[in-house]
Amino acid sequence: MLKTSAGSVQGVIDSRFGRQIEHFRGIQYGCIPKRFASPESVELPSSIDATRFGPQCPQPRVDVGHLLRLPPHIDMPTVDEDEFKCLNLNITRPAVATPGVNRLLPVLIWIHGGSQCVTYPSAATPVGDPTRLVADSISSGKPVIVVAINYRLNIFAFGDGACERNLALQDQRLAIEWVSNHIHEFGGDREQITLAGESAGAVYVHAHILSRTRASHVQRAVLASGSLHLSPPLPLAAGTALLERITAELDTRGGTLHSASADSVVKALENLAVTSMWLQQDSDLEGWEDRTEQVDALLVSDVEYESAIWRTGVQRMRPEEISSIFDDSGEPGAKLKHLYHIYPERPASCCHGALDLINDARFALPAFDISERWRKRSPGKIFQCLIDEANPWQASSRAHHAVDLLFLFGGVDLGFNPAADRVGSRLRDSWLTFINGGDPWPSSEVWGFGPLGRCGEVDDAEYRARRRVHCFHHLRSLGTLTCRQISGKLAAGRVSLLN
Repeated sequence: MLKTSAGSVQGVIDSRFGRQIEHFRGIQYGCIPKRFASPESVELPSSIDATRFGPQCPQPRVDVGHLLRLPPHIDMPTVDEDEFKCLNLNITRPAVATPGVNRLLPVLIWIHGGSQCVTYPSAATPVGDPTRLVADSISSGKPVIVVAINYRLNIFAFGDGACERNLALQDQRLAIEWVSNHIHEFGGDREQITLAGESAGAVYVHAHILSRTRASHVQRAVLASGSLHLSPPLPLAAGTALLERITAELDTRGGTLHSASADSVVKALENLAVTSMWLQQDSDLEGWEDRTEQVDALLVSDVEYESAIWRTGVQRMRPEEISSIFDDSGEPGAKLKHLYHIYPERPASCCHGALDLINDARFALPAFDISERWRKRSPGKIFQCLIDEANPWQASSRAHHAVDLLFLFGGVDLGFNPAADRVGSRLRDSWLTFINGGDPWPSSEVWGFGPLGRCGEVDDAEYRARRRVHCFHHLRSLGTLTCRQISGKLAAGRVSLLN
């Protein structure tokens, strides 16, 4: 039982990883007055039962274990869903009685990914459970508090085209403000907040730290496998066709975007195979490409095979279709076809080349360019790393998108694979150093985690062996818009976690 200035909070004790950890789950940080409305703040209640996870936003079902190759026996709990009660967060901290923890602790606010459409993964699952990270923070003498937030997703965040835009960003901003105002009640230091996310979560983090109205008290940030270059804000008109399709689908069942039940809306998304969403252009994000991230330190990471989530979709494309997408860009496309081995008479080469182009344009090149820009012009510190350890259960799947979650959270036992286990331990320690305000490695260096358990500096020659740096210059010369158009046509509607 935690005593606060408002009353009390009942949590649960967790000792699975040899340390006493306290969880305060499902704490409401905001309310949603009606569908597609901006979130409203709530006061800290006098008494909170924080022993159970709160509901998440209604969403299409997803098999978290599929992409990560988790054995079927690993339990993936089902999380309740509620459109209007999904604005809640989970706080994980060292137990009050933990020796040496007698000060306000640094705070990590975690924004999950999931293509802005689903929760990938929930803190209720082993993949997103922060217990091991907090336990390791005690063992290493770098104790932290982790706050994992839920927010609106898919069409519930996207809106109807007439309401406020970017409701997920609004929800997250409210959660950050809640943490700034109340985390001291849980032993956290609001002057030491790190905002972090993976994939779509990193897209959101990037938007927050580029915002003209900087999120309160966020000093450090982590962009793991994502940035606004992965999913840039699009004009409102870009969503017109999607909204029309969803409206027509709901109309067949006698409902509308506003009147249909949440279950009916989700069913429409499933029937239409809507697997990803995007941010909408607004005045706050206008000109984001020319801004500098408003934090004191930034950690940027990417994995070797980010584009794995498009593999199945791209494999269904005809080689001639892939080739024509490059041809449509004119002379620049001819050079790209050579660099990425796009030859219509070689189907496998075409497929792999298209995936490599998506990978570089949306992940590898942005991570490289953001890091280089910070090294040259930013007064803050940049820490760049490559996470290239292959999937622990199926190495042939490579270091694919989201595999870093297994290493970061450590909620699934990797003891059967010593190399992967070592990468997880070293990665968590580096994050904990960063969250505590330290330097996980020299800012002038690039660090590597994997393959084969190796962790350490990656020199220029090795970096060029790990990433297609020889392609980066040509991608830059094409300009951002052309790169987005080509990668967008290759990737559009083809993302899937079932790869």
